[in-house]
Amino acid sequence: MRITQGMEQSQFLSSLNELESNIATTQNGISSGLAYTTASENPVSAGLVSGYNQVLAQSQQFTSNGQSAQGSLNIEDNALTQVQSQLQSLRDLALEANNATESGANLSAIATQAQQIQQSLLSIANTQDGSGNYIFAGYSTQTQPFALTATGATYSGDQGQRQVQLAAAQTVVVGDNGDLVFNQIKTGNGTFNVTAGAANTGSGIIGATSVTDPAAYGGGSYTIQFTAPGAYQVLNSANVAVTTGTYTSGQAISFDGLQVTLSGTPAAGDTFAVAPSTDQSMFTTVQNLINALQQPPSTSSGTTPLNNSIAGAVDNIDQALDQIQTVQSSVGARLNTITTQQSAATAQQTQLQQSISTLQSLNYPQAITSLDSQNTTLSAAMQAYTLTEGLSLFKYLS
Repeated sequence: MRITQGMEQSQFLSSLNELESNIATTQNGISSGLAYTTASENPVSAGLVSGYNQVLAQSQQFTSNGQSAQGSLNIEDNALTQVQSQLQSLRDLALEANNATESGANLSAIATQAQQIQQSLLSIANTQDGSGNYIFAGYSTQTQPFALTATGATYSGDQGQRQVQLAAAQTVVVGDNGDLVFNQIKTGNGTFNVTAGAANTGSGIIGATSVTDPAAYGGGSYTIQFTAPGAYQVLNSANVAVTTGTYTSGQAISFDGLQVTLSGTPAAGDTFAVAPSTDQSMFTTVQNLINALQQPPSTSSGTTPLNNSIAGAVDNIDQALDQIQTVQSSVGARLNTITTQQSAATAQQTQLQQSISTLQSLNYPQAITSLDSQNTTLSAAMQAYTLTEGLSLFKYLS
C-alpha cells in the first residue's frame, strides 16, 4: 500500500486533534477540580459516586427529620415543665385551704387562684409550635384540643402519636396526644380510690391509703361502714362483710391487701367507698377542687366535706404530677435517642463525603504533570513532523 503525503498529513492532523482534546480535558479538570465531568470518562467511579450521593441525601434527610423532631420535643418538654409547676402551685393551694383556720373569704380567694391555674393549664394544653400546629392534638394538629366545660374540659384531638424517621429502620414519636397526657390520669393512689359518703354526718376524714399485698387485692369495690360509734365493718361488692373492727382515729383499716387510714370521729351510718382507680382528666380534678372551695360549709359536719374533697384532690394532683413526670421522662429518652442517631448520621455523612471526594476530586500534582507532558508531546510532534516533511503549512499550525 502506497503512503501518500496527504495520508501522512491526515494522520498527523488526527493525532494533533487527539492531543489537543486531551490537553483541553486536563485543563478543564484543573479548572473544575474534578477528576472527570461526565460519567463516560470514568463509568466505575461515576456509578459509585451516584450510589454514595443517594445514601448521603437520605442520611441528610434523616438528619433534617431529627432536627425537626428535636424542636417538637423541646417544645413539649417545656410545656410539661410548665404543667408540673402549675400543678405544684395548685397542690400548695389545696394544702393551704385544708387549714382549719381559713376563713370563707380566704377559701374564695384560693378558689380564684385555682381558676387562674386552670386557665394556665388550658393554655399549656393548647400549646402550638412555630408552624401553628397544636402539639397535644395527636394527628389533628390543626384542631384546638381542649376547651373548658362545667365539669372539666373536652378533648377534640385524637389518640394519634406522630412519628418521624431517624434512620432506615428507626422512628421516634414526636408528639404525645392530650388524651394521654391530660385525661388518662388514675384517681386516688393509682390503684384504688376512697370517697366519703355524701350523707355522712361525722367528722371522719380520709388519710393515707396503700396496697399492702397486690396479690390479695382482686380489684374489687368495698364499703367501709360505721355501724356504731367506734365500730366498723368492711363490705365487698356482694354486701358480704370481709372484716370488722374497732375504730381508732389515725389507725389503718386493713382488708384484702389494702389499707385505708381515717381520722376524726365518723358517726354511725357513715360510709366510705373504696373502688378501683379510674381515669380522670386533670381539668376535672381542678374543677372538683374549685367546686369544693366554693361550697359553703355544712352546718352539721363543718369543714369535714371540704377536708375530704381536698384530700382527694391532693391525691389526684399527685397522680397528675406522676403522669407528667412519666411522659416527660419519655420525652427526654426520645431526645437522647435523636442525639445519638444524629451523631451516627454525622459520622456516616462525613465518611460518604470523603469517599465521594476521593472518587471525584482531581489529583492536582498528577494533572499538572500530565498537562506538562501533553504540551511537550504536542510541541515535539509538531516540530518533528515539520522537520521531516519540511512543509511550510505546519509552521503556521505550531
